[in-house]
Amino acid sequence: MTLSIVIPAYNEENYIGPCLKAAMKEIAFSGCPAEIVVVNNASTDRTAEIASCFPGVHLINEPCKGLSRARDRGYRESHGELIANVDADCLMPRGYIGTVLRRFEKNHRLALLSGPFIYYDLPQAVQLMTRILYLFQFFPNVIGQRILNLGAVAQGGNFVVRRSMLDKVGGFNTSLTFWGEDADAAIRLSRVGLVSFSMRLPMKTSGRRLIKEGVLRAGGVYTVNNILMIFRGRPLSRMQKDVRAV
Repeated sequence: MTLSIVIPAYNEENYIGPCLKAAMKEIAFSGCPAEIVVVNNASTDRTAEIASCFPGVHLINEPCKGLSRARDRGYRESHGELIANVDADCLMPRGYIGTVLRRFEKNHRLALLSGPFIYYDLPQAVQLMTRILYLFQFFPNVIGQRILNLGAVAQGGNFVVRRSMLDKVGGFNTSLTFWGEDADAAIRLSRVGLVSFSMRLPMKTSGRRLIKEGVLRAGGVYTVNNILMIFRGRPLSRMQKDVRAV
């Protein structure tokens, strides 16, 4: 199977370089035919300049700011059978692509595969707390998807979709600028295939948002928005704070 790694990036000059290095290293390790697409989403810093220095990286400029719009643009201009949606502050760990390929090859009904974040710059106690919170991801995916037939959830920045099934649901919902875009994709894809959340598919990422907003508050907002996406089709939060390194 072929893979596209789509990375939306808004003012990520401090993170995009390490993110691309990790992705390229994992592609080489896996031996999988893969492309990397960086969607420069209205950045005003050196994000595009840094990304363009990496050979083989396809840089797309999307002037209309919005996470879903950037993901959708990357989906439409990439070519892989699978699309890995990775945030610009993520570091893809060794074995990630191999896990993805095995899961999708094993189950042809699998439409979306997601996993947890590992916050590499947070204390161990906070990381343990977030892993406990991730256990609650199983409830909407099992009960909401398989019993109540309402939908499922995914972790934005760490989810892989099957292109043929994303085609069936019309791509990403560009009316959602930030909150709820991952849950919306999971809900709609659960209607044409299976959505799975696996603790065996971790992604390293920065905990800057948790540091800025607080672990409990950020986790609470994320959980409430996911629940509301499932039950009423729209999140509680419409706006988000741009959290960037100083």
